[in-house]
Amino acid sequence: MTTRARHQPRVGFHVQPARIHGVWRLQPEPIEDSRGFFAETYRTSAVEEILGRAYSFAQSNHSRSQANTLRGFRSEPWDKLIYIPRGTALCVVVDPRPDSPTFRQHESFMLGDAPGQRERLLISRGLCNAFYTLTETDYLNDVSKEFDASVRRGFRWNDPSLGIEWPCTDPLLSESDRMLPDFESYLSGH
Repeated sequence: MTTRARHQPRVGFHVQPARIHGVWRLQPEPIEDSRGFFAETYRTSAVEEILGRAYSFAQSNHSRSQANTLRGFRSEPWDKLIYIPRGTALCVVVDPRPDSPTFRQHESFMLGDAPGQRERLLISRGLCNAFYTLTETDYLNDVSKEFDASVRRGFRWNDPSLGIEWPCTDPLLSESDRMLPDFESYLSGH
């Protein structure tokens, strides 16, 4: 069910739950004219209403990736609010939580410039996400806790057991992403 964020000042956005339990799409209602557009992409009260608990940014991250780059899959014990202000990226979320109704499922979102959607993803702590850039892309990732490398984990982007259809079979990867374990090893804590 789509709901509209409360307490709308000038513009607003809709909140749409995704298929993966713990992911929401924040869909702005931009004001457009001959100059361009203006869109509200986040409001603390709306995010707290979605999560059912207090939320605040502890750290904001901005990466720029050239086309054909893939980053992820990573999981951390913090909430993430993702936005693509420039470029187009395919963002994929996987649910690795054994007690979740969407355990082992994934969902893909095309974000950013057309053919992407100009919306934000709110991803609950414990879920894993990755993204592939179709163009040079700026990726904003606001998180609810400061980065701590000791709790960061991940798994291989192309694990066949997940059945994810990526647009490319040979993306640009970091060495750390290349060395991630398969999904089963991730689940067993390796």
